[in-house]
Amino acid sequence: MTATARTQGAAPDGSTIDPAEVARFEGIARTWWDPKGPMAVLHKFNPVRLAFIRDLACARFGRDPKTIRSLDGLTLVDIGCGGGVLSEPLARLGAQVTGLDPAPTNVAVARAHAEAAGLVVDYRQETIEALVAGGARYDIVLAMEVVEHVADVEAFVAACCAAVKPGGLLVMATLNRTLKSYALAIVGAEYVLRWLPRGTHDWEKFVKPEELGDAIARGGLDLGETTGVTYNPLTDRWSASRDADVNYMMAAYRPA
Repeated sequence: MTATARTQGAAPDGSTIDPAEVARFEGIARTWWDPKGPMAVLHKFNPVRLAFIRDLACARFGRDPKTIRSLDGLTLVDIGCGGGVLSEPLARLGAQVTGLDPAPTNVAVARAHAEAAGLVVDYRQETIEALVAGGARYDIVLAMEVVEHVADVEAFVAACCAAVKPGGLLVMATLNRTLKSYALAIVGAEYVLRWLPRGTHDWEKFVKPEELGDAIARGGLDLGETTGVTYNPLTDRWSASRDADVNYMMAAYRPA
């Protein structure tokens, strides 16, 4: 089953937003910055995402990942930014960050938190399709844990690819559609451990790496590194791994 075959149908405005998914995240929007709330897993997962993005960007743009502002001056769009949990540390690294989210409360929460932290992040209740149509292009495009929530995977990935500048970087993260991911990400995380509210994910909308890679290639980008992300219950930590059966991150590049 391909990503195209699993198209759910775009929203009435022609975007790839799934209104039901927006409503679900709108309902828990004010908990984004509570490290013990519904987003607790994301807070623990975040350092792995941040390190992956930083190291790829530094390698791509000739930066030193050990410097405090290693992404200084690079333009970056964080699609599906939620409350800004990833956008803020990227802004601290010097990136000029635009955060997009369709849920108005998410945007309000993100703006308020960034302002209180003294950070400049351009948060917008807007879609990547709209920005691309207006000519916006970025050095770094992120879609982290978003693909499994959109209405049309193929169209969404195409818009993400179109947003990447020549020589730029795309990083996407999502969930693999395997029996293992159903057992761990759905049954385990939502019903047994209750890490996430029930119904957060729909296993049928998970995307296999080969499906995502094919969609990215059709968007004109060259595929780069793919890494799995796994959880160690003994240390209560997430880390990059060769095991991509559940969570994985994928990088791609637009030729200069």
